[in-house]
Amino acid sequence: MQVKNQEVSADKATTPGRRTRPTLASHRLDLPSICDICGKPRSTGKHAKCSRTRQQTKQAEWSAFMAELAAKRLAKQERRRYGR
Repeated sequence: MQVKNQEVSADKATTPGRRTRPTLASHRLDLPSICDICGKPRSTGKHAKCSRTRQQTKQAEWSAFMAELAAKRLAKQERRRYGR
């Protein structure tokens, strides 16, 4: 059997030199290994359906959180003596 040597060069690279999109996570995500919706391990199968369900249930929680942040920001701005 003969082994074929593969040429490696930047011209034939399949990935572009620059990223077109940012990386999704620069560090390990703090997620449990078991899905909280279906109870199965996250490492097996796809959890797109579970993710959609989770996003719908968390939507009210996130909107309340963002409203609270906006209220804090507004209160902080009103406390300033000389507004910007």
